[in-house]
Amino acid sequence: MIPELRRLAIASQGLVPQPPFGDGLEGTRRAIEHLGYVQIDTLAVVERAHHHVLWCRVPGYASTHLNALIGERQIFEYWFHAASYLPTRDYRFALPQMQAIRKGEHPYFSDVDKRLMKEILARVRAEGPLGVRDVETDKNGKGSWWNWGPGRKALDKLFMQGDLMICARNGMEKTYDLAERCLPDGLDLRAPSLPEYAAYLFDTMRRAHGVFTWKQLVHLKKGKPLRDAMREVLEDRVAAGVVQPVNGAGAGAYVDVEALERSADIEGRVRVLSPFDNLVIHRDRLSALFGFDYRIECYVPAPKRQFGYFCLPVLYGDRFVARIDCKAHRAEKRFEVLSFHLEEGPLDLEQFFPAFRDALQRFADYNMCPHLDDRAVAKVRKSLAGRRRA
Repeated sequence: MIPELRRLAIASQGLVPQPPFGDGLEGTRRAIEHLGYVQIDTLAVVERAHHHVLWCRVPGYASTHLNALIGERQIFEYWFHAASYLPTRDYRFALPQMQAIRKGEHPYFSDVDKRLMKEILARVRAEGPLGVRDVETDKNGKGSWWNWGPGRKALDKLFMQGDLMICARNGMEKTYDLAERCLPDGLDLRAPSLPEYAAYLFDTMRRAHGVFTWKQLVHLKKGKPLRDAMREVLEDRVAAGVVQPVNGAGAGAYVDVEALERSADIEGRVRVLSPFDNLVIHRDRLSALFGFDYRIECYVPAPKRQFGYFCLPVLYGDRFVARIDCKAHRAEKRFEVLSFHLEEGPLDLEQFFPAFRDALQRFADYNMCPHLDDRAVAKVRKSLAGRRRA
């Protein structure tokens, strides 16, 4: 049963030989709508997480697609469990958090200079979209209100409470505009009821993951009222035969009945995933379902790291078989492998290595580093040779 659940989980994420979302710009839109969110990350040792996640699922994906979809008002940036791209059709489900922040219920946003907020808002309204570099500096070269002090906090609150939206990015530099100028006409702006919000979270999880746990459903969602509403939604879906309890995927796990009835074709493909990929981001479920105990170590002091600063999970078929720490030297167009660690368990090395070598070259090419350092492949070969001797 566990291999079947693994294949279901992978297929639900769109990580299959025949990508279900299509390609290019439209494929990117469909992927984000299906996944529910794609997490934004600032780290650029290899391609940033939001691009990496979509590249793994959408043939012909280009980093320009995200700005294009924001320009078409198909997606928007906001906070899911972290900063994320979300489908604009789901905008109303961000309203409860926006309203809570407007009321000052979040400690970070409870003490903000209202005068600065009005000044920023007035400037954007008068001048149009505004980015950090557009703001004048004083004679000492220091930023005026737009900095990491009170002004930045005021800007953040305007964004988080929904007055401003991010209308474009240049790398990680954001440009802001009034929400009213960024949202499409006719969008449903009614704040959802608690049962509606719980149903939205449930349906997103079911659609994107296929098999999930109670802990996933309420991840970072605080408050007894929401948990009670989620419990009612879950009980209703179980009673209707939409989902059913299942063993082997962690405590309190459920599976999408319709998805379980479909066979998932995974094949022996190798994928190098982002540490923030939607498939791996729920670490407890990852451990229970795939037997893969994974933690990103960029926040761990260097002497305490086991696998490297930004080690990436390696998926082969329906198993995570390795983790690899890489670095893209873009100026040199050279892709370096800092370390490679195989997991325990059976592995046909004769089949795995050629597939992995091809996957690594594709990833290097995507990182604009077509030269795969010979030492990189040597490290992988050395690790595999050690497995053969063992």
